[in-house]
Amino acid sequence: MDRVRERLAADGAPLRPNVIAEAIRAESGGLLGDTEVLSSLRELQTELVGAGVLQPLLCAAGTTDVLVTAPDAVWVDDGHGLRRAPVRFADEAAVRRLAQRLALAAGRRLDDAQPWVDGQLSGLGAAGAGGPFTVRLHAVLPPIAAGGTCLSLRVLRPATQGLDALLGSGTIDAEIAPLLRDIIGTRLAFVVSGGTGAGKTTLLAAMLGAVPAGERIVCVEDAAELSPRHPHLVNLVARAANVEGVGQVAVRDLVRQALRMRPDRIVVGEVRGAEVVDLLAALNTGHDGGAGTVHANNPAEVPARFEALAAPAGLDRDAVHSQLAAAIQVVLHMARDRSGRRRLGEVGLLRRTGNGRVGVLPCWRAGTGAGPGAGELSDLIAQRTGA
Repeated sequence: MDRVRERLAADGAPLRPNVIAEAIRAESGGLLGDTEVLSSLRELQTELVGAGVLQPLLCAAGTTDVLVTAPDAVWVDDGHGLRRAPVRFADEAAVRRLAQRLALAAGRRLDDAQPWVDGQLSGLGAAGAGGPFTVRLHAVLPPIAAGGTCLSLRVLRPATQGLDALLGSGTIDAEIAPLLRDIIGTRLAFVVSGGTGAGKTTLLAAMLGAVPAGERIVCVEDAAELSPRHPHLVNLVARAANVEGVGQVAVRDLVRQALRMRPDRIVVGEVRGAEVVDLLAALNTGHDGGAGTVHANNPAEVPARFEALAAPAGLDRDAVHSQLAAAIQVVLHMARDRSGRRRLGEVGLLRRTGNGRVGVLPCWRAGTGAGPGAGELSDLIAQRTGA
């Protein structure tokens, strides 16, 4: 089987069943019968096509993450927290081969000299009724990963659900839905915060789907995830450098391009770097109603998160808080409960405090209702509507 793999790699031909079968017969010297060839063919197809033995897990409806920490330790998250999957690799070498093959498919290098990789994969098949999907790949090889090859796959399905769908699934409480629609209707700028896999992109897409049809939305993303049901949507997707280190198109570059595309609303799918400077500048140039997502453990940490992202880009603390106070008004925080279910947990209002810094005033929390900032947020919405 190793010789078959080497032959297929050397030939570079498309991995069609007849090509694999011919390679098996050639390397076996004609000693295998039809049954043995068919068995070997199925084994190699599983290993060489798509994501191998992980493909069914990735394609299953609801899967967000597939993680491999050992040949017999495969984990899956389908929206209810991590659980162990009944999938096994033959050995550590099989995990390594899959990681290296996926890295190559993503245009990346993964070997002893470059023992980790971060990339994106497309064309791994259709996600059930959800259509095609993209996968964010991360892998680390031994000895950096002391326990063996560590493989992390994040499924990036197009976020198409609307607010009504999130209401029906319990992601949004019925009592807060009118406020969310008012935030969109009055063009308040907002960020959706939360941890990894909390559902930030899902909520953002649902909010954008409620934007009036006559407005033009320009979305900038690191990977194509946002697909709100809106008739006038423009998606700009960043591109990483190729194996030669050229051809990169950064999110920051695309934010600048978005300004020249006559947007009514500018959206950054995930603020994770120096593009925060350009986003804040854009939202301070008359582009009301912009939005984005940011990683944060709770709403109160959002200003500090913006500080940390803007500092490497040369924006000092005072400048960050000054621009943040003028650019963004609302924080929507997504969280996961103990059962692993995603839901909108908090709504906060960004405002300046006595020391000139920006703080987050709690306006609503799931389970407890309105907070001390609810009245102030209502007043802001009333000002925007002229009520």
